[in-house]
Amino acid sequence: MSAPTLPGVVQQWFERKGWEPRRHQLEMLELARRGRSALLVAATGSGKTLAGFLPTICELAEDPNEGLHTLYVSPLKALAVDVQRNLIGPIEEMDLPIRVETRTGDTPSDRKARQRVKPPQILLTTPESLSLLLSYPDASTMFEGLRAIVVDELHGFAKEKRGDLLSLSMARLQKLAPSLRRVGLSATISDPDAYRSWLAPGADMDLVDVVIGDPGAEPDLSILIPENKIPWGGHSGRHAAREVMDLIEAHKTTLVFCNTRSLAELIFQDLWAVNEKALPIGIHHGSLAVEARRKVEAAMAAGKLRGLVATASLDLGIDWGDVDLVVQMGAPKGSSRLLQRIGRANHRLDEPSKGTIVPGNRFEYLEARAALDAIDDGELDPEVFRPGALDVLAQHILAMAVAAPFQQQELLAEVRSSAPYAGLKDETFEEILSFIATGGYALKAYDRFRRLVPEPGGMWRIARPQIAQQHRLNAGVIVEQPLLTVRFRNGRKLGTIEEGYASTLAPGDHFYFSGLSLEVEQFKDTDIIVRASSKTARIVTYGGQRMSMSTHLANRVRHMLCDRNDWHRFPDDVRDWLEVQSERSVLPEPHQLLVETFPHEGRHYMVAYSFEGWNAHQSLGMLITRRMESAGLKPLGFVANDYGLACYGLESIRDPKALFSSDILEQEFVDWVENSMLLKTAFREVAVIGGLVERHHPGKKKSGRQVSFSTDLIYDVLRRYEPQHLLLRAAWDDARRRMTELGRLVRLVDRAAATMLHVEVDRITPMAVPLMVIVGREALPPGAEADETLLVQAEALAQEAMSL
Repeated sequence: MSAPTLPGVVQQWFERKGWEPRRHQLEMLELARRGRSALLVAATGSGKTLAGFLPTICELAEDPNEGLHTLYVSPLKALAVDVQRNLIGPIEEMDLPIRVETRTGDTPSDRKARQRVKPPQILLTTPESLSLLLSYPDASTMFEGLRAIVVDELHGFAKEKRGDLLSLSMARLQKLAPSLRRVGLSATISDPDAYRSWLAPGADMDLVDVVIGDPGAEPDLSILIPENKIPWGGHSGRHAAREVMDLIEAHKTTLVFCNTRSLAELIFQDLWAVNEKALPIGIHHGSLAVEARRKVEAAMAAGKLRGLVATASLDLGIDWGDVDLVVQMGAPKGSSRLLQRIGRANHRLDEPSKGTIVPGNRFEYLEARAALDAIDDGELDPEVFRPGALDVLAQHILAMAVAAPFQQQELLAEVRSSAPYAGLKDETFEEILSFIATGGYALKAYDRFRRLVPEPGGMWRIARPQIAQQHRLNAGVIVEQPLLTVRFRNGRKLGTIEEGYASTLAPGDHFYFSGLSLEVEQFKDTDIIVRASSKTARIVTYGGQRMSMSTHLANRVRHMLCDRNDWHRFPDDVRDWLEVQSERSVLPEPHQLLVETFPHEGRHYMVAYSFEGWNAHQSLGMLITRRMESAGLKPLGFVANDYGLACYGLESIRDPKALFSSDILEQEFVDWVENSMLLKTAFREVAVIGGLVERHHPGKKKSGRQVSFSTDLIYDVLRRYEPQHLLLRAAWDDARRRMTELGRLVRLVDRAAATMLHVEVDRITPMAVPLMVIVGREALPPGAEADETLLVQAEALAQEAMSL
């Protein structure tokens, strides 16, 4: 096949730049000219975004029509703004009359209204904003001429609820514009066929061609180990703050990634404390005010920052060419995530991205080594897709009704053309319609839950005009925890913290936030009024799910433990740690579950090394301590990390196998979930997404406490009178999937039954030390003194464990 010819103005632009179009860019253009949808998998810095837009630019250069031509959808508002900036440059340099605009939650309302009447040729948006656009009666006029939808960073949200919402929106767009082409862009995908199916109409992957970009330069990756020593406990890499600051001093711009917002605030303070040259460094995470984030993004784009501490809020796509180093604090949790983050450095295909990992403890060293090996072997995290969420579908159906009355069977066929809902059953669809129309059996007496009305011929319409406004005020699938706003007395907003954490604060308390030490002056409505302080402070903590180590990294770590041929690559202290473990206890085979029991300071401990991730271990710890209670073992508590679980009590555990028996997931698990906050929290989210409870009313917003109160009341009613209610089932699905990682829990219990290796020892073992340090931490109040105490405790534990 000969290379497609570019329009003269586009060809001249490439020549003036001294560039040649890349092979994958021309392939994307050729497919577009044949009307084919495409998935592009190409390395960071390879011109992916230009490849996605090149067909649009060429078509509009040849035929500059008014009206919406291309939709670009990204998971992040910041990404839409960044792409707009990068796209406008080439369009202006080509002197093309193409308008490019963004539409996100931050777009002014007058511009939103104008965009529906006179849309730009290219509109950059998010899944939520697209769903809202489709809920207007004039959506058919706005989208009927749409030629292409480009979905960027596809891997970032396709498997989540935001992906469900976008997939449903694409099904509606396809109905409005039948010749619509779908384009997906990603740098890190292990199973392109799964994403082709997700992207395709009717989940028919043959309708989507895959284009693989040329591989970029191999990344330059390393593990940072100050003085060749790795701490026994902790998971943050804080011990290396001085060395990380040295790296920032030695590079143009360094991105320092942390796995949580709390850790980002902590690491920023640690770096600032050793920033003797007063280099400009910043902080960026999702709870900071939009203004603060934009300011930091602008400073980075202008090359004014030497270092930026960030969370997953900057994982995706933002193109800052001057970043020449990425530092990952703590373990990476997955090879795809690490590769995505490292790709933010040297955002050019022919230069290696440079990155370093700072492990927090010895297990984390093994995980970091496993991640680098996986990247060397080209092994990415496996893709796990699931059926579409029912609460998202309920929201989408109402959005379609708000746009115009619909015919039931026609909408069902449209919904089934969306991959996550391809297997949707007739009776489930009927049940969702009934839920939107009445609230369900237990709630149908209440008029406020009536949102849809049936009409003859299988038609449905909204029950009253106000439903449209209520839907648009409350739509969206990201449900924040109840939040309070942090402000200075002059009104300047710094960001938000969760209500649960705020309830632990009182006037006079100090906490770190937005890189500052803040003193609480007063609480006023939903605001915390603060002032800057120079005193040491607490770190803000957030709820939400912790990232767990991926299953394929866990498998690699299991193999490393028992493969002595691998140990020559490890630092001396890691090698010594494993040597002494093998002499004092045992190193398990990859298929075995090692469980150690030993006494320590008047308590009896049981430690299981299962490598199934923090979430699964946390759930299992709660279940096992309940079993210990029933068995008269007098449990006192448990601690968990990604690598294992330690339970402790006043009586010794002679038969661990009984505590892990498989019926634990049939009896105790169901009972525990139903009576924990876990299910109530999940129900609150699905009730908000499904539209049962409103966050906003015209002119006012409910506080998080009011929303929680409303959902708790409904939850109790449904559990009592309609336990099989659609939203209770959806909440169960969420609780299983997000909080407990049930699949990993099942594997763990199955492995315990088949391969448990129980070793009784007379004292703490080397592999138990990282978990035992957590036990010590939980008994101490937060603060610098506690950190010092912990260091002393950890060294004492290590000395006892390592002595032969």
